[in-house]
Amino acid sequence: MNKGDFTILENTPLSKDCFKLVLQAPEDSKAEFLPGQFVQISLEGFFLRRPISVCDFADSRLTLLVKKAGAGTKLLSELREGGRVNLLYPLGNGFDCSCAASSALLIGGGIGTAPLLYLSKALLQRGVRPTVVLGFNNASEAVLLDEFRTLGIEVHVATMDGSLGTRGFVTDAIRENGLEADYFYCCGPTPTMKAVRSELSMDGEFSLEERMGCGAGFCYGCSIQTPDGPKRVCEDGPVFKKEDLLWN
Repeated sequence: MNKGDFTILENTPLSKDCFKLVLQAPEDSKAEFLPGQFVQISLEGFFLRRPISVCDFADSRLTLLVKKAGAGTKLLSELREGGRVNLLYPLGNGFDCSCAASSALLIGGGIGTAPLLYLSKALLQRGVRPTVVLGFNNASEAVLLDEFRTLGIEVHVATMDGSLGTRGFVTDAIRENGLEADYFYCCGPTPTMKAVRSELSMDGEFSLEERMGCGAGFCYGCSIQTPDGPKRVCEDGPVFKKEDLLWN
């Protein structure tokens, strides 16, 4: 785990409540990230850091997608280019790209779309063909579609109101399009991930979204139960194998 000040290169709204932060790593940093890892951002006036998934990383530039959900993330959305933010990085265990032999199904819900972009690039480098299925409440909340398509990736979308793609859930889009793969990777709200786990018979991994205190495994505040006993989402995860989650 490292700690350093990153420079804000870009802070751009993507939708009403979602924005993109592009940060430049410190010059003396040898920052490296794996798909599925996250950072903890320090904010003035807040005791706890905010955990944010890595959306992309290239040429010492870190891209984060943030959804305004409270006072802390609202403050993040107001930060200006040229300013600095202090990060703890890289944190957590990421996705295991070696599990997909030749094809992979990447399933994201809402802001859970973010870590799938960096994962897509890593899979493509391994010669694995990813197909992306994304779920949103409506078309106005859809993000990163063009970024995936620019990579030549097939993208399917589900919206609750039917304003874009399949009406319903990501599982409806998977059934409607007859999508199959060797392996799946999923990140999103817990109800979405539970539905995916019940629907898909193939093996896969889930990146969990949990409130975190320290983000480094010290406080045990984000612990979950697994077949092997309690595990910390921040330190042992946030990515867990399908069989490690005790979901009905």
